[in-house]
Amino acid sequence: MMSLPSASEVARHLRIVRSARPLVHCITNTVVQNVTANALLAVGASPAMVDIVGEAGSFARVASGLLVNLGTPSPEQRSAALEATAAAADAGTPWVLDPVAIGALPVRTPLAHRLAAAGPSVIRGNASEIAVLAGLGGGGRGTDADLSVDEAVPAAAALAERTGAVVAVSGAVDAIVGAGGAVTRVPTGTALLTRITGGGCALGAIVAAFRGACRDDDPASVTASAVATYTIAAQRAAATAAGPGTFAVALLDELAVLDHDAIEPALASAAVAGATR
Repeated sequence: MMSLPSASEVARHLRIVRSARPLVHCITNTVVQNVTANALLAVGASPAMVDIVGEAGSFARVASGLLVNLGTPSPEQRSAALEATAAAADAGTPWVLDPVAIGALPVRTPLAHRLAAAGPSVIRGNASEIAVLAGLGGGGRGTDADLSVDEAVPAAAALAERTGAVVAVSGAVDAIVGAGGAVTRVPTGTALLTRITGGGCALGAIVAAFRGACRDDDPASVTASAVATYTIAAQRAAATAAGPGTFAVALLDELAVLDHDAIEPALASAAVAGATR
């Protein structure tokens, strides 16, 4: 039987985020900064895009959580990421690594491996990115995966064991791999997330917000709650959207109003669908 997040836990973690209003330090893809900031604001967090060398380390020490996304790794961003992650490790700030488009690309790929060895709390990526980081794949086509989530689960488990991080593999059915290789599936979401800029990148920031706000809870459970929150909001937004444009706006609205009454039936329907597969 598919292991799903608990609706009550997802709702509880979401309430904690909204109450704590975590400050999320984002060193992220320049293409998606506005999308990421708006998603964080909608879910109840506070975004800060601090990617300047000399400031990134200081800010990582005071932030609730940190996201490092390698979508557009300029020289300044690369140095800022290394500075921020070292400071986060020293200060105990949980941080998320999003190894965007790694594989054959010669700059971001070795940087991703270096960052993965620096103590991330969570590593989130598509199946091909996770396989590359685990040393078990060659990469997809840019940001598009050429492996299924199921094919990447063994790589995710190996990566989790090696780094101590929770590994979240995004796809049609997301997989969250925690300690000992335990896998939680999140089968909610919509293909429209692949048709807007930043659909996956914003999720990395949401995970950082949840990890920063819910530090006392099990990291894999918190990560699953973040993924479920985001994908259920996306699923609900898709139900009313005319296309990608209206979906992008509706996603923010759904992130802002999502609660237990919406989370529980979405996960219940997912459980029924999973049982019939």
